[in-house]
Amino acid sequence: MNNPQQPREYDAVLGGNSPSPSLEGAAVLGGIEGVKLRLQNPDAKVRIAALEQALNYGEQGLDLVIAGLKDTSWNIQDAAYLILNKITDPKIKQILQKRNQQGLKLEQIEVITVNKLGEIIQRQPCVARYFIEDLDNGVNLEIAVILGGSFMMGSPENESGRKDWQSPQHQVTVPSFFMGKYPVTQAQYQTIMGTNPSRFKGSNRPVERVNWNDAVAFCEKLSQKTGNTYRLPSEAEWEYACRAGTTTPFHFGETITTDLANYNGNGTYGGAVKGIYRDETTEVGGFGVANNFGLYDMHGNVWERCQDYWHSNYESAPTDGSAWLSDGENTNKRLLRGGSWFDAPVYCRSAFRFHTYDSYGFPIGFRVVCSGAART
Repeated sequence: MNNPQQPREYDAVLGGNSPSPSLEGAAVLGGIEGVKLRLQNPDAKVRIAALEQALNYGEQGLDLVIAGLKDTSWNIQDAAYLILNKITDPKIKQILQKRNQQGLKLEQIEVITVNKLGEIIQRQPCVARYFIEDLDNGVNLEIAVILGGSFMMGSPENESGRKDWQSPQHQVTVPSFFMGKYPVTQAQYQTIMGTNPSRFKGSNRPVERVNWNDAVAFCEKLSQKTGNTYRLPSEAEWEYACRAGTTTPFHFGETITTDLANYNGNGTYGGAVKGIYRDETTEVGGFGVANNFGLYDMHGNVWERCQDYWHSNYESAPTDGSAWLSDGENTNKRLLRGGSWFDAPVYCRSAFRFHTYDSYGFPIGFRVVCSGAART
């Protein structure tokens, strides 16, 4: 039997002019010690490769992968989580269910990419991070981590369905923030507000027919209850979170189908065919389609409110991710994003923006943003 502490065919060799470890002057970085050494490399790719090899070395290697969950690099944490999540041992599953040092829950998600016909051409495992607010009575609110960065906001000139009010494209730098994994559900709204205005009842469906004042009131009451500061997203935050690093019309690719989202399937976009018109909302997360941040239902189901006043284009728009609250053309009209079950697919694009009066609520919901969250 081979000694698990000895170098094997997949171990690295350092020194000499030949890959043969028998040559004088060559040092073999093999066995568990070689894995440990590569885990100290500043190159994340080298460290991830070492984690993938570590399981070849029994319990000691497993311990190294588990330790990777506490690494300061989120890339290393993600790699360790994905490796461990393949293991069926209940003890490992229990470890993965624990929150990390930042109080965040890690969860493996599948991010899909479609082609111009709407056919899935890639399925990529990723790791999303959430923290959980307990709203009482078994009702929780999951909040996703949105790492900050820069992106091009708005619709490119060659994008089908582009309108002047979705331009000009401009670079925006958005600080990190936290955003609801799903639109606010009826159960969550009922727990905080004591009412449910929705037409299509269902505890796990998104709340809808919510006017501006009630959406703001929900955020205020949620803040009081949890001790964290909740609000509606800025328009820039919403599009940045929706895109999650993508530049295509939808976060999953060039088109949209009713297998992926809830919209009016009598219409088409790009090369996709007609689909289903459900004529009602669906449960949040029901399609199982997440973006790279772990957000669901960013396209369709219900329109989502943003803080910003309506402006007919992006001339002089903020570039720091903040809400555009000054010089509004109609200070009683606010931004909407995402489209709904009622709308054609072109309205559900990442760049599409719309507006409505503060008092109007159909078919409108919202999702919350959290800043300065204290987690344990």
